[in-house]
Amino acid sequence: MAYFWFKSFHLIGIVVWFAGLFYLVRLFVYHAEAEEQPEPARTILKEQYQIMEKRLYNLITTPGMFVTVIMAIALVWTEPHVLKDMWLQIKLICVSLLIAYHFYCGWTMKKLEKNESGWTGQQFRALNEAPTVLLVAIVLLAVFKNNIPVFSSVYGIIAMIFVMAATIHFYAKKRLNDKQKNLESVPQE
Repeated sequence: MAYFWFKSFHLIGIVVWFAGLFYLVRLFVYHAEAEEQPEPARTILKEQYQIMEKRLYNLITTPGMFVTVIMAIALVWTEPHVLKDMWLQIKLICVSLLIAYHFYCGWTMKKLEKNESGWTGQQFRALNEAPTVLLVAIVLLAVFKNNIPVFSSVYGIIAMIFVMAATIHFYAKKRLNDKQKNLESVPQE
């Protein structure tokens, strides 16, 4: 019965952690784009984003990570033989990358607070897709385990990365076109 409790809270932790990571980097996008605003809006927006980022990171995202990791350790404790399985070893590498991403986001948050981040909103949009790729890989490994269709999974993930990159690129073009149209529609003195 302990296994099912650990697994339930592991899944809850994953949902909370990923929700936090996805929203945190979206806040970084808005934070970076606040630089384009005139004063006093720029300062007001940046201060508000800093508050939101800190609360999200410290009160939701980081606790979600800890619940996920602690429950994963508990799951392995109930079935230690799974550590020998290749799927779990690969999954642990993906989770290690995700943990590194988590702490990189914390570091980035501090850089934004000090106005030392040179990243644009567009670059943060691309960064926001990294946990999606890891999530897909982790879920596929957890579901298929040792029976994962390797080639289909790898090609699917590569295709997903290309689609995400194209979407980000086309969205950037659309934003630029919309910005130019808005500038053209402003009456000249």
